[in-house]
Amino acid sequence: MLSETILADTTIRRLWRSDLSDVVDHFLRLDTETRRLRFGVALKDCALRRYAERVLDFDSVVYGAFPGGQLRGVAELRGFLGQWPPSAEAALSVEREWQNAGLGDALFSRLIAAAQNRSIRTLHMVCLRENGRMQHLARKHEAVLQYTDGDVEATIDPPRATLSSLTEEIIGESRGFARTLLHLPSSA
Repeated sequence: MLSETILADTTIRRLWRSDLSDVVDHFLRLDTETRRLRFGVALKDCALRRYAERVLDFDSVVYGAFPGGQLRGVAELRGFLGQWPPSAEAALSVEREWQNAGLGDALFSRLIAAAQNRSIRTLHMVCLRENGRMQHLARKHEAVLQYTDGDVEATIDPPRATLSSLTEEIIGESRGFARTLLHLPSSA
């Protein structure tokens, strides 16, 4: 399936506590290599469940990609409360069968917009050196990459919030919420 077709049938929306079971299921569907690339180690199921239970905490904004109505990708913006100047950490996971379909790019774009609208000055993302997909995605979004022994840290300075960016997020979240409540397809 072409990525345009997949993205046309994909809803990207904010995740809430009511989505916890979908988030747990998503993390459990990650294969061993995808888990290792996302978390730095190949986490066991019990550790993934514990992580998923904390991912929707009050100091995070989490988005999900729902191609065909099922959660297949998660993007996290975490740790931005109580810091000055505001900074945050970004993390993404996309199930192997759905990689290279544009879901990661769409989720990462949404994270940058969320950071922008929360006046976050610096967005950090750390990945393993061998995670070429994440490095490509970071470069695509104009991140500065720093290489250390086994990791790569990507840093992005989001633009300042504008009335347009705030309105776009509010409308996007309202549409996603309505689709969830009414079980509407993405194209509605």
